[in-house]
Amino acid sequence: MSQKSLVDEMHQVQLAIELIELGARLQVLETETELSRTRLIKLYKEVRGMSPPKGMLPFSTDWFITWLPNIHSSLFYNIYISLIKEAGCERIDAFVKAYRLYGEQIEVEDVEPVLGLTRAWTLVRFFESDLLQLSSCTRCGGRFVAHAHSPMHDYVCGICQPPSRAGKTRQMCKPASSTT
Repeated sequence: MSQKSLVDEMHQVQLAIELIELGARLQVLETETELSRTRLIKLYKEVRGMSPPKGMLPFSTDWFITWLPNIHSSLFYNIYISLIKEAGCERIDAFVKAYRLYGEQIEVEDVEPVLGLTRAWTLVRFFESDLLQLSSCTRCGGRFVAHAHSPMHDYVCGICQPPSRAGKTRQMCKPASSTT
């Protein structure tokens, strides 16, 4: 094995470990690395201490359009695009950095993360397949995830025009503790 191929394989292993730590499913690892399925399963077990979960990946664009997932997806995707366009990051590096930055931002805001790594990866794939686009809100000017080829001239985001039940969580419905 040449020095270059050894370095490439080490980079692939490091990428796989990083993705596993962030919550990647096996299908994501198989697509984004050049490592064998057997090697990825072994790595997953080493990092997580268990076998990778089974089951299909999310496959509908509709989830990203609903109110709260749309806000989180839009935040993540705008970070991702910024890292590619302004910082000149490669696709997978931009993806990992954007997901970490999304997580840090959510942590600062003390909000539950809505977008898991697999959903974030699926989101990027939907954009690459031209199933989703960014639409600019006519009120705030922010760019939000929308179905591809949707009319954009009257688009209003979920922040400027939230649905009537937006923000009505179980936490908000709990009675306040009495201070007697």
